[in-house]
Amino acid sequence: MDVPIEWGGNRMPSNRNDNPDSPDGPENPDRNPDGNPGRTERPDDTDDAGRPDGERSVSEIHVAQLDLEGPDGAVLSFGPALGGPPVPAGDVFALVRLRGRPVATVVCRVRPGENPGDAVAVAARAGLAARPPARSATPAQRVAPPRTSVIVATRERADQLARALDSLLAQDHPDFGIVVVDNAPVTSATRDLIEHKYADSVRYVREPVPGLAAAHNRGIAAADGLVLAFTDDDVVADPHWLTALAMPFAHDPGLGCTTGLILPARLRTRAQILLESHGGFAKGFTARTWDPARPPAGEPLFPFTAGSFGSGANMAFRARALRDIGGFDPATGTGTPARGGDDLYAFVGILAAGHRLRYSPEALVWHHHRESWQDLENQAYGYGAGLTAYLAATLARRPALLPALLRKLPRGLAHARSISAPRTGDGGGGGDGWNVGVPGRHGTQAHAWPPSLSRLQRRGMLAGPLGYVKARRKVRGLPRPWEEK
Repeated sequence: MDVPIEWGGNRMPSNRNDNPDSPDGPENPDRNPDGNPGRTERPDDTDDAGRPDGERSVSEIHVAQLDLEGPDGAVLSFGPALGGPPVPAGDVFALVRLRGRPVATVVCRVRPGENPGDAVAVAARAGLAARPPARSATPAQRVAPPRTSVIVATRERADQLARALDSLLAQDHPDFGIVVVDNAPVTSATRDLIEHKYADSVRYVREPVPGLAAAHNRGIAAADGLVLAFTDDDVVADPHWLTALAMPFAHDPGLGCTTGLILPARLRTRAQILLESHGGFAKGFTARTWDPARPPAGEPLFPFTAGSFGSGANMAFRARALRDIGGFDPATGTGTPARGGDDLYAFVGILAAGHRLRYSPEALVWHHHRESWQDLENQAYGYGAGLTAYLAATLARRPALLPALLRKLPRGLAHARSISAPRTGDGGGGGDGWNVGVPGRHGTQAHAWPPSLSRLQRRGMLAGPLGYVKARRKVRGLPRPWEEK
């Protein structure tokens, strides 16, 4: 068996926008009026045969999960990611658990004839010995998590939604409900699915205004939980996800938001592997709390570094706190000209209101990354657009934050330059708990990030504020759904 390819750092691009066709409809960048150029000529992004990056073939990396009794202990269980096929020989990306608790990921190669579980366990033990996992931050005294509502926004993806709902209904949380928000539907497929299969367990509501944030706001109005959890229709939730995401609210009355761990459900295509190699959605395996009363010393742009807090496919809010800040800005999110930024806007709003925000890696969902190269190009553009759109939204809705941003900006840019060097062989994660295995070494030719995608992201950043202005004009005057009479 080969040694792990990498036990290194995994950081996500700052904004989530991986579903250009959900919840509010497809956005064809070739016809996008907001500047997305769609496919571009890439003479500098070709292989020796002249094939562009999107046409290069790659071998699938099989996704698995392994549970060990201890860092050097026996195998308690091994198998595929939730809902995945059996793990064969070949390259494997595996979540490593210790007695059920997620602590790391590892990438290794299983040779033909080897037992996959044994092979991955050898690689995992070696990685844990080199970089011991952080201790669990779960409070010793267990209390019941508060009543929680799970809100799933969707649009015309009934098959994927059914898979997500099945995993949500299997949660071990003792008291929760599910609200599905059908955003600007063009068919009855989502309503039919809920009525025929989930009528007794899922509440269906419809939001006619296109956009992820508008859909989430409709879900806020329909939900009855003390905690509001949000996930996407293209995830599969670990059975303990909701309990782990909601439990911190029971222990910390000053907590306004929690986020959790997002891992890939499949790594079949070059687009999926590239995304995960260069960040994916994971934020590491060390729990962390951000407190606006005690800004972190190593983050000079805090709280404007919202992408480091988590992602919208795995987040929860204290219901009262989220409503008090006005929920999500309906001019942000997929399905609007802003292209994203809805989750980042809410994170900063919660912190600006004085609440704490916590990242809990034990709250795990498996995300089905988009498969095609066009999807990855859409993501790169959307990451850039969503980032600057969220900043525009934050300053437009909370102009009092502008002096703080201008004051922090010089130090923040200097800090960004100091950490922008390519990761080295150790993954560059340092000792901050970000150390995980990723499929390929960042910045090397194994899965190098194409310059064309960087250009698209920069073009998106330029277009983001204008996109936000256009989107805001469309929703001007609309009340929040929970304020409607």
